[in-house]
Amino acid sequence: MLVEALRAEQVEVIFGYPGGAILPVYDALYQCGIPHILTRHEQGAIHAAEGYARVTGRPGVVIATSGPGATNLVTGITDAMMDSLPLVIFTGQVATSVIGTDAFQEASVLGITMPITKHSYQVQDVNQLPAVIKEAFHIASTGRPGPVLIDLPKDIANASGKFDYAAPVRIPGYQPTVVPNALQIRKVAAALRAAKRPLILAGAGVLHARASDWLHQLIDTIQAPITNTLLGLGSFPGDHPLFLGMAGMHGTYAANMAIYECDLLLNIGARFDDRLTGNLQHFARHATVIHIDIDPAEIGKNVPTDIPVVGDAGEALRMLLNEDLTMGSIQDWVDHVQEMARSNPFWYAPDDERLKPQRLVEIVHEQCGGDAIVVTDVGQHQMWAAQYFPFRQPNRWVTSGGLGTMGFGLPAAIGAQIGRRDVPVFAIVGDGGFQMTMQELAVLVDYQIPVKVVLVNNRSLGMVRQWQELFYERRYSESLIPVQPDFVKLSEAFGIPAYVAKNEAEANAMIRRALETPGPVLVDCHVPSRENVYPMVPPGAGIHEMVGVKP
Repeated sequence: MLVEALRAEQVEVIFGYPGGAILPVYDALYQCGIPHILTRHEQGAIHAAEGYARVTGRPGVVIATSGPGATNLVTGITDAMMDSLPLVIFTGQVATSVIGTDAFQEASVLGITMPITKHSYQVQDVNQLPAVIKEAFHIASTGRPGPVLIDLPKDIANASGKFDYAAPVRIPGYQPTVVPNALQIRKVAAALRAAKRPLILAGAGVLHARASDWLHQLIDTIQAPITNTLLGLGSFPGDHPLFLGMAGMHGTYAANMAIYECDLLLNIGARFDDRLTGNLQHFARHATVIHIDIDPAEIGKNVPTDIPVVGDAGEALRMLLNEDLTMGSIQDWVDHVQEMARSNPFWYAPDDERLKPQRLVEIVHEQCGGDAIVVTDVGQHQMWAAQYFPFRQPNRWVTSGGLGTMGFGLPAAIGAQIGRRDVPVFAIVGDGGFQMTMQELAVLVDYQIPVKVVLVNNRSLGMVRQWQELFYERRYSESLIPVQPDFVKLSEAFGIPAYVAKNEAEANAMIRRALETPGPVLVDCHVPSRENVYPMVPPGAGIHEMVGVKP
């Protein structure tokens, strides 16, 4: 029944790792026709499913066994919950007769994961299984997307029953508001018309709603400046003249000052997290705040909202475009923020001898002509990728935003490449995070997945080291990694070609060679250990109090 349900849901691929309690499911999957990717760790499986979900918009499917198999998924489930990614997760469980007896490989996965899933089930009757699976896919992919877990006791997985998948999903307590209130949309339009210094803030909710074209139409209509959150990058073309760049802790000066100075902030699909807002006392303090979000719990949670709009970002934008959006003159405001952007671009000190990580990201962008999916791990390299790779299309940017999960990058790149085999995928990873999940290199070889791994090797936990330098009097407690493995030999041991780049010329040559080489490639890029990410909003500071804006 499980296989039939997965077929009914048109599941394209499963990521997973077998074990004792889930063996009945794996036996059913044997030669079922649905491709299965055997990762080398359950954490790899769930991050791969996240990468797949991020670039396709479809639920990623994960299977793991009971006990440690299930608990190894916990980080990825939390990551997906924080970043609103649709996953359907099947975990094995000990037989119903021994649940609660501390049986071998038993863990209360329902109890462990309840706060980090959108919903969770433990199937007690095999005849419930089709309805549970159908509900799980529905819940995971509607409203605000998120992970849904189905715990399968072994005796239930071994049982058989009648497969009936025809009944529609009816969940009285779960009715997401998709279409916004028309009166609220009219209020938004009126506020826009009255604004002198409007600013649009677009988050990942625009991407989840596949509403980038509508967002572009809105900006074309009102000619207001726009900024993105970290996860919203790509929802609007990064090279558009009205785009101010990413806002937040490591965003652009222009974007952050525009938030500080605007008299109207229209937030579409972002959740006002603390890395975006900085000190809330100074965030958009002069502005009428409008918040459009599919999740009503997010509205007013962190930032007081003047005009709340609950609904799908795409529906809201379509309705808004049908209103009168004749704006007053805002040219002085636009000129002002564009001048701030021109005068305060991202900067770094070029170095002829050493490879600067910012230049490395630029080289990746140049070599692929901007036409690639970029997946990162977490840390300095993540911020440099966000700053220096101008994303022009939606769903080309995959990163761990909310949870900030080191080890995310490589397996997420595997899932992204499986989801989009027609687009080159770069996994830009740091040496710290890479060593958390580097065993997944085997998956690249096993399934001939042509991910190009760009290892930003600064022999340290770079962001930790940066914070220790700036805020802990340079006491580098356990953040430096002077002894590293030979990443080239390591990669070659997995059967993956690998190269080293230590300066700009070598980086250009090696990234080009990586693109020309079929299959996976790793480029070990040696960058200075003491390079910092600037500009930066210090902890506790307002968004307008950035440091490192100028060299």
